Amino acid sequence: MAAERLSTSIRDGSDADFDYTCTPCGEDHIREEAVKYCPECEEYLCAKCTNQHGRRKATLSHKLQDKDVTKRVSIITIATKCRYHINRDIEMYCETHDMVYCTKCIAKEHRSCNGVSEIEDMHTSLVHQKVVQHLEMQTRNIQERLLAVDRKTQKNLDSLEEQRVDILAKIEEVEQNLIEHIRKLKHEAITSLNKGYTSEKEDLKYTINKTAETKKEIETVSSQLQSFTSMKAGQQFVQMKLIQQTVIDAVKLIEEREATGSKTLGFTENTDLKTSILTATSLGHVKTVTENECQTAKRIYKMKSKKEINIKMKNDRRACYISDVCQLQDGTIILADCSNYKIKKLDVNYNIKDHCKLEYNSAGICCTGQNEVAVKMGNNKVQFISVGSSLSKLREISVEGGGYLGMAYCAGELWISTGSGVNVYSTSGTLLKTISQDINGRNIFKSTPRHMAVSGETVIITDDSDGAICLGRDCTVQKELRDKRLAYTKGVCVS
Repeated sequence: MAAERLSTSIRDGSDADFDYTCTPCGEDHIREEAVKYCPECEEYLCAKCTNQHGRRKATLSHKLQDKDVTKRVSIITIATKCRYHINRDIEMYCETHDMVYCTKCIAKEHRSCNGVSEIEDMHTSLVHQKVVQHLEMQTRNIQERLLAVDRKTQKNLDSLEEQRVDILAKIEEVEQNLIEHIRKLKHEAITSLNKGYTSEKEDLKYTINKTAETKKEIETVSSQLQSFTSMKAGQQFVQMKLIQQTVIDAVKLIEEREATGSKTLGFTENTDLKTSILTATSLGHVKTVTENECQTAKRIYKMKSKKEINIKMKNDRRACYISDVCQLQDGTIILADCSNYKIKKLDVNYNIKDHCKLEYNSAGICCTGQNEVAVKMGNNKVQFISVGSSLSKLREISVEGGGYLGMAYCAGELWISTGSGVNVYSTSGTLLKTISQDINGRNIFKSTPRHMAVSGETVIITDDSDGAICLGRDCTVQKELRDKRLAYTKGVCVS
């Protein structure tokens, strides 16, 4: 075959001063340097054989090529098949995209391109050695980078597995904490039930015993009255007074018991807890964050309008001081007027629609339901208020830090600022946890915690210093913003 002849020619001339030897001469064991190559005969030709090749009738029409054409052919044949159509050979070149294709690629994707031609018709030259060296360097660099990517990806995969295990453990912990907390609440409810039952039971038993004693006394009095006429005057006087007192005591006992209704035991379900659990859509959120993903572009806010609202009422004795504000789901705004001990409800035009008088000044307010708010007061009480068609007081619980600004409602729990930290309460008044130090014992807040804002599963808290702290529901610090330009921060809201 031609390939065998080509390799033999090169091998036979490997120790000569030239690269290619004449194929016909080589068959006669003569070594002559080739100057041309005939692709049809697949032979290298020396100068003498080239002349003879052009004179013979059989080879007269053969187009001879430069002897170095085999180098270019070998480069082309390395990747002779199209990468997009593996059954077709690469035969065309597109100048617009500077890439080689098969005829099917050209027909489909490059019909409108300029400079499309057959590779055989192109006048190509050998690739410069520097270009080859540059490509070699590029390929080595790419190989190293691919290895690095592979290592990084494998490391990421291992890390993901570890994170998955950790998150599963965290989910189990959340479930266990919820179960333990509900069991704790159940134990407290049963203890309260037994305490109430025992107290009322003892009271009723005492009444039964007292009634039995009184019955005996009345029976004795009845017997004495039957023999009353046989007594002397002095003895009758004494017995009469004693009998009258016994009758008076018996009547008093009867009237007290008749006025007292039957004792009953009742149980009022904590609907806030039930609603919070049954309406929760998840135990938490799993999110994937790319290490080098683009940061969210900074948003610049511009003021569109400014309006001053007068919320002073005719019977307000002092100038209004708004300690806190909250907004219901329907957009209704509720204000806490600290100086006038009032909660004020505004309509859509910011006019006072209703108000509720408090027993003490307010230091915080937050929504705890669709039509309910909680107000923290300076007397260490939290007053729950219905904000339906009119404002009306509901239940009341005791807390610590009532005089400090700041309160938020997150997932069925009240977060209340104190002088040194934050206390988390149930809506029934049970202290669930205290937040002031991190797991290493360091103070979380630089100063007194102030206003708070709920953002998803986190609570953002200002601390009258140079920024804000973002805490998760597990009370751990998720993020922290500190900047000297944010001096004395007291208020925060989530846009």
